[in-house]
Amino acid sequence: MKKYLLTGLMVWLPLAITIWVLLWLVGLLDAVFASFLSGVSAVAPTSSAPTIEHLHSIPGLGVVLVFAALLVTGALVSNVAGRWWVKQWDKLFTNIPIVKSIYNSVKKVSDTLFSSNGNAFRTALLIQYPREGSWTIGFQTGTPGGEVASHLGDAFVSVYVPTTPNPTSGFFLMLPRKDVIELDMSVDEALTYVISMGSVAPSALPVKPGSAPQ
Repeated sequence: MKKYLLTGLMVWLPLAITIWVLLWLVGLLDAVFASFLSGVSAVAPTSSAPTIEHLHSIPGLGVVLVFAALLVTGALVSNVAGRWWVKQWDKLFTNIPIVKSIYNSVKKVSDTLFSSNGNAFRTALLIQYPREGSWTIGFQTGTPGGEVASHLGDAFVSVYVPTTPNPTSGFFLMLPRKDVIELDMSVDEALTYVISMGSVAPSALPVKPGSAPQ
């Protein structure tokens, strides 16, 4: 019976966690939309109160509207006029003290991660960390730039090493290119391997000549 219970749990647990995360995300977006409606109701005429109250009671409407807003925004900024407005938006926020530090940092990270031609999280790597002889999986996020590159040269790569089982926290390292081993597994497979603490390993692939750890 214990074997059957564990097998059933392994079948349903991933689905249950996935549904829980999706419900949490829907609830979060609905809460944001509800806050927006509360702000609108404070300045809107009294006659519009029934309509706003009705919108409050529609579950999932916030998700639909956020998705639609993102879609419309993406379509608008894909032309010259839209890009001009985005530049003005950036100029506004980059001139506000304190806000500009947060905005610039988040924008640079998002531009790097979601760029279609970027290198962020495109390659899984095998590296020695936290000491020689101890191996872990990291992800190449690019190469050092700016002043750092002038000191290190172009023989280094930028690597993000996620923690287990929470990959949203981790460590940023700059390692010699010769000390990292590129893996054929996909980023998704590597993340699954990290999150599962090595219990869910990707299918083995033939080892490339000269790529075995020394």
